[in-house]
Amino acid sequence: MEAVHGSMLLIYAVIAIAVLILMITRFKVYPFLVLIIVSLLLGLAVGMPIGSIVKSFETGNGNTLGHIAIVVGLGTMLGKMMAESGGAERIATTLIRWFGEKHIHWAMMFVAIIVGLPVFFEVGFVLLIPIAFNVAKRTGKSLLLIGLPMVAGLSVVHGLIPPHPAALLAVQAYHADIGRTIVYGLIVGVPTAVVAGPLFALLIHRHIKLPENNPLAAQFVDSGERKEKRELPGFGVTLFTILLPVILMLIGSWADLVSTPKTLPNDLLHFIGNTDVALLIAVLVSFWTFGAQRGFNREQIQKFCGDCLAPIAGITLIVGAGGGFGRVLLDSGISKQIVETATSAHLSPLLLGWCVAALIRLATGSATVAMTTACGIVAPIASGGAAAVKPELLVLATGSGSLIFSHVNDGGFWLIKEYFGMTVGQTFKTWSLCETIISLLGLGLTFALATVV
Repeated sequence: MEAVHGSMLLIYAVIAIAVLILMITRFKVYPFLVLIIVSLLLGLAVGMPIGSIVKSFETGNGNTLGHIAIVVGLGTMLGKMMAESGGAERIATTLIRWFGEKHIHWAMMFVAIIVGLPVFFEVGFVLLIPIAFNVAKRTGKSLLLIGLPMVAGLSVVHGLIPPHPAALLAVQAYHADIGRTIVYGLIVGVPTAVVAGPLFALLIHRHIKLPENNPLAAQFVDSGERKEKRELPGFGVTLFTILLPVILMLIGSWADLVSTPKTLPNDLLHFIGNTDVALLIAVLVSFWTFGAQRGFNREQIQKFCGDCLAPIAGITLIVGAGGGFGRVLLDSGISKQIVETATSAHLSPLLLGWCVAALIRLATGSATVAMTTACGIVAPIASGGAAAVKPELLVLATGSGSLIFSHVNDGGFWLIKEYFGMTVGQTFKTWSLCETIISLLGLGLTFALATVV
């Protein structure tokens, strides 16, 4: 079969995404099945070698799940322990007391920015979602009003502020100064998070009705009868346990500063700072702080761990299938065609960085892939270009582009849809729009900053 080239590839990609959305929203086919079917049909339509289509999908699926399945599994266990011990409720009540019910959405945004710094979006999400469920229950407010500021904070940090791993990669690629990038990132990121998070949530939550019964929320919210028997864990010990993976990941990212690279101490610091290892350590610690110390025995702790994994099986499969779809877009040459289209437009380096990252994000669904790929393409063009541009601002522009319009090929899209109990249409109106606000506002503020620095 003849392979498709040029702009026809882009047309096929648009058709595939449209069919995907239609089958899920209109015909209510299960997303996991739709993602597989559309990925295979797209591969056939654009003339990929038949033998490699399934392999391509499996590779993308496996690469995504290799990270996400462990993160979501361990994060859910930590969240379950926090909920059963009353730790999530303790943090919720303390935040409500400090900020007041009226301003709780601001509290969620700032907590997300702090927790999100060293961890990937999915990790921060599974760490914080139990707290969001508890705050929503205690205040009687919509989960959207509490949850959107949280995901906006996590997303802004992901794309704009080192030492977040994705932003750190861009800093290295553009040879930017990390200190200045952090300062500029905060100047651009905090106002962006404010608009896309609390302000947007206040506007949109009135128009989106979430279902009364959310089975995922039920397992993270402390049930009433437990409070009478047990007093809640202390705020300090709860905060320490939930921030432990964040602390360990920070230690891992600073390993080369405190020890000589390639030595045993250095390797050990990198090892404990690995996302999976840091979360595993935190889960084991939670068995003590949230388990044994609260009077739970080994059998009860085992049961909590087993019970909490069943509801996330569907989410995990859908997230993996989204990764498979992204990989087919990559291997079919669609992503490459998108990049070529952007590069031939001869834009200013800041706009080029944003455009290339935005197009790769739309094609592959991954902000991290968009950021790293865009840096590789734009860095040589920017350094050789006549128009001098600060590398720190290039990091911000590329990061902003990598966050645009999360849709059906992004694992984060399905994670948020399932946990919030939304339909695909509602997820577009809330999460996808929130990401687009972050992307456009981030670019606008970066241009504004470029006129000053």
